[in-house]
Amino acid sequence: MTIFGPEHGGADKDRDPVNPPCSAGRYRLLDRNSDPNQSLPVSLSEAPTNRPYDLLIQGRHLMSKPSVLFVCVHNAGRSQMAAGWLRHLAGDEVEVRSAGSEPADHINPMAVEAMREVGIDITANKPKILDYATAEASDVIITMGCGDVCPAFPGKRYEDWKLDDPAGQNLATARHIRDEIHTRVENLLADLNPTA
Repeated sequence: MTIFGPEHGGADKDRDPVNPPCSAGRYRLLDRNSDPNQSLPVSLSEAPTNRPYDLLIQGRHLMSKPSVLFVCVHNAGRSQMAAGWLRHLAGDEVEVRSAGSEPADHINPMAVEAMREVGIDITANKPKILDYATAEASDVIITMGCGDVCPAFPGKRYEDWKLDDPAGQNLATARHIRDEIHTRVENLLADLNPTA
């Protein structure tokens, strides 16, 4: 496994200003020969952003549909709501995934109810562990409060969405989080498919 970062010769000027890394600090590139079923290490906090191929998010044509991975700690609230919104808005045009660094046993009931109010059913979804294969297969990785558990792969677009956690909150708060996620997902979808 190779370690990359500013302290190992990385230069800030060489990073893509359009797609900044999700947070500052050190990062590691995962070995492509690693076990695809392993969970991602918890020390990843910054991702290189030079893209070796064109994506729809840069306004160019991509032969296969783009894929988006939403990541939060428990994969029980924010990431599930975001995945629900993107599936609802994009239909089959985007492959949608979600995962968590420490997945819960079930989805937050406040998140379920807030999404049900807008006609989106996420009750059948189950929290999943963030693994190497899922992250590697995704074009866009959106993190939501997962701290250093940020998968780092070259050629990916990374965003870190600062959102309140609905865990332990009332329904009114969950609605506010739901609506903020809705706006962010709409903006993301416009980037993924600028001709729509």
